Amino acid sequence: MDVMSHPPFAVTVDLVLMTVADGILSVLLQRRVEEPFADQLALPGGFVGIEEALDDAARRVLVGKAGVAAQDSAWLEQLYTFGDPQRDPRMRTVSIAYFALLPHAVLERAVTSKADLALRPVTEPCEPLAFDHAAIIAAAHERLRGKLDYTPIAFALLPDLFTLRDLQAVHEAIIGTTFNKPAFRRRMLDTGWIEATGERETETPFRPAELYRQR
Repeated sequence: MDVMSHPPFAVTVDLVLMTVADGILSVLLQRRVEEPFADQLALPGGFVGIEEALDDAARRVLVGKAGVAAQDSAWLEQLYTFGDPQRDPRMRTVSIAYFALLPHAVLERAVTSKADLALRPVTEPCEPLAFDHAAIIAAAHERLRGKLDYTPIAFALLPDLFTLRDLQAVHEAIIGTTFNKPAFRRRMLDTGWIEATGERETETPFRPAELYRQR
């Protein structure tokens, strides 16, 4: 086929930015203003420029559409390539999906600063999403659940000092189940990812718990 007669084809990036809000794993979504899927929620995303690197495009969308300062996201990890021929009614579009975990305060600031953004539960966004974005979110959730056992990825959601109770709550929100407290704490200590600080939390109605940090 002659290059000049090749059908329209585009590459996009979509960002799955997740956090734990009120004990629920949530994702940042954006209300679309243009067709297709006008007025539906979608992942923040955009077309990749002809001479733009994929990671540069993802960072541009992170700042420009998701309202997250570049320094507030230490990492964006490529998730998967989504290329169903029918995923975009405009033309053949292939999307490179990225995902990241961010502290709740970071995404809450984004939602407050941009009226078209919202945080919704990962498993129940409450309304149909545009394009194949529900499938992209499900894939990111599955990747995240799988990484919990062999990487300290969940620490991105915690402050520098945290309790084992805080750490367990984050894991439970991601997995969607309740863990046995002694078994969970033993497993976390055995990973070597954390170390005790010798300090205890303050301003708590309960017995102050010991504070830990990532090793």
